[in-house]
Amino acid sequence: MTLGPGALRLERVTKRFGDFTAVDDLSLTVPQGSFFALLGPSGCGKTTTLRMVAGLEDPTAGSVHIGDEDITQLRPYKRPVNTVFQSYALFPHLTIFDNVAFGMRRRGVRDYEQKASEMLELVELHGYGDRRPAQLSGGQQQRVALARALVNTPEVLLLDEPLGALDLKLRRQMQIELKRIQNEVGITFVHVTHDQEEAMTMADTIAVMNQGVIEQMGPPDELYENPQTTFVANFLGQSNLVKADVVDSSGSAYVVDCHGQKVSVESSRCHTDRGLGWLGVRPEKIFAETPGPVEPGDTNVLTGGRISDVSFVGVSTQYLVRMPWNQEIMVFEQNTGQRPQFRNADEVDLRWSRGNCFLLDAEQDAFAGVMRLEDKE
Repeated sequence: MTLGPGALRLERVTKRFGDFTAVDDLSLTVPQGSFFALLGPSGCGKTTTLRMVAGLEDPTAGSVHIGDEDITQLRPYKRPVNTVFQSYALFPHLTIFDNVAFGMRRRGVRDYEQKASEMLELVELHGYGDRRPAQLSGGQQQRVALARALVNTPEVLLLDEPLGALDLKLRRQMQIELKRIQNEVGITFVHVTHDQEEAMTMADTIAVMNQGVIEQMGPPDELYENPQTTFVANFLGQSNLVKADVVDSSGSAYVVDCHGQKVSVESSRCHTDRGLGWLGVRPEKIFAETPGPVEPGDTNVLTGGRISDVSFVGVSTQYLVRMPWNQEIMVFEQNTGQRPQFRNADEVDLRWSRGNCFLLDAEQDAFAGVMRLEDKE
């Protein structure tokens, strides 16, 4: 497989700080020209990994490669990478044009004026070259920082929580802009973030990190629809995890007993094949309805629910449904206006397709990856 000169490869990289292992025997490959995200909570090792690629930290063990070159021992300024930080780090006394042209001038690049102008146009700041950073909004300053990094034509661009200082609306706008710019320049982007939506919006591939290791890596939809661990199931969005017992694992769909009611899970979504498991289903995949006869097919049904909470949030209504075993199941229903809302104490059955659930090993912590309030700040 030809990965190209801008491909990033980490081979069994470990980083220890005294007795603490921040990154543990990490291997991954980022193909040239892809948008790759390292996603995880604070302290999971993602920023330490980025700093080792940038040369700001030395690995305790393992090696870092870009293309065919081993860059593990190279000084930061000799590496074909540039980094965009959350803090922007612009020179406040220089104009926007001079900030972007700074590195090229130091290296004696002859056509720096043309290249700087082209880069400002790429980030949609043409005409802002004479202004100072303090005269720009946070989103505009972040675009200047991006232009200054890209104008040096790095083989890999490292993004360290680059949107963390922006408000929600600006952050969403910049997510779209970053993806557009990455598509235009074709440079390998490696983006570190704790924001699940940010990673899923922009990245071709996401590596979900936890305690120094990668829990699961793949396209955003694959990680969301078919998580392999409870940490990934909970960290990427929200999941209902219900204790279930595997009854039959011989066919294309496993049969599990869920507190006395049998449901099916496609075998490709089952990550355990015996004993107890966690039956997982996303809240938006579940359809709550007035109790009625159960029809055969590929639809799973859990009966005996009762609405315990109703929250209207604009685009959707979020229900909590208390089941006979006293667990509350989350159900998110889009507000299409096609039917009246349920009310507290209404009796409901819950239905979903067997292709929209998954089965995990019950030895895993059902609350692993659940976001706490301090993680969201």
